[in-house]
Amino acid sequence: MTEIKSHEFEQFLQRPLRDNRIYLIYGPDRGLVSERAAQIAGKTGVALDDPFSLIRLDGTDLQQSPGRLLDEVNTIGLFGGEKLVWIRAAGTEKTLIEGLNLLSQQPPDASYVIIEAGDLKKGTGIRKIGENSRSVVSIACYSDDARAVNALIDQELGLEGLRISPAARERLNEALGGDRIASRNEIRKLALYCRGMGSIEEEHVLDIVGDASAVSVDDAIDAVLKGDADGLQHAIRKIVASKTAIFLVLQACLKQFQLLDLMRSEMDDKRQQPTQVVATLGRHLHFRRKPLIEGALKTWTLPAIRRELARLQAAILQSRTRQSLEDSIAMQTLLAITLQSARR
Repeated sequence: MTEIKSHEFEQFLQRPLRDNRIYLIYGPDRGLVSERAAQIAGKTGVALDDPFSLIRLDGTDLQQSPGRLLDEVNTIGLFGGEKLVWIRAAGTEKTLIEGLNLLSQQPPDASYVIIEAGDLKKGTGIRKIGENSRSVVSIACYSDDARAVNALIDQELGLEGLRISPAARERLNEALGGDRIASRNEIRKLALYCRGMGSIEEEHVLDIVGDASAVSVDDAIDAVLKGDADGLQHAIRKIVASKTAIFLVLQACLKQFQLLDLMRSEMDDKRQQPTQVVATLGRHLHFRRKPLIEGALKTWTLPAIRRELARLQAAILQSRTRQSLEDSIAMQTLLAITLQSARR
């Protein structure tokens, strides 16, 4: 196995690709998966604007034609030269697993293969092949932590020669993370808005980033906890308009209910009040959201919280295995939980 860890990727990108022909890029941050796949594709030297050199496939293509992956990899281009077969899939498709297994045993000589996949459990699907084969370069992509988000902010604002105040940076950090492309787009939008100003202040972030990515995701989660179906639909419309994946709302809702599970367990074990638990376990929460969390802890019992956690986990799994239905699965699940909140 050739595994490239997140902090090693930039250094890896500076080196020649050498004899590595197969790249597996996976993880929960779909934007980062897509970005790193594009960076590797650019390093191959294959003409990405040539339809004879670049072949794009997805999981559906492989399911409908089981032998197509091997056919595309081994077919010589019309005008010669190397090819790139670029696949976007969930990573659990049987035909993809079988095809990658054969390619890992006998890597291609004149083709590159890049596979973008979702969040794969260790030892399953195509990740298992990547872990056991030296011919596959595996790159995991997890959500940006605070350090990575700050580096992204510095990188994008540095291109425009802009500085950012501490308060503005803190506010911007709250609105980013979860999806690399969505985060990068928000920073670029802010940089364009502030071009020529020299310094970015907190009010600039509130003006231009207030309705985007994580902020709108928080609005959606708040609507779920309030039992506000109209508010949820309004937040989802803003999320869709900002090109943010609705999958991020499911992911954020799961994290919120995991926190509620932890807090409610603490309440029941130590016989504490919601205010006390939020003061100790919810220090990272924005002060405006703390009353909402306290209200949810009063109305949601521990069994009910865990029932919704199971519902969210099942929905996330379905959205990854049936990507064409992702939006419908997410909306149906979020509305169901919102109705449960309203009843309480």
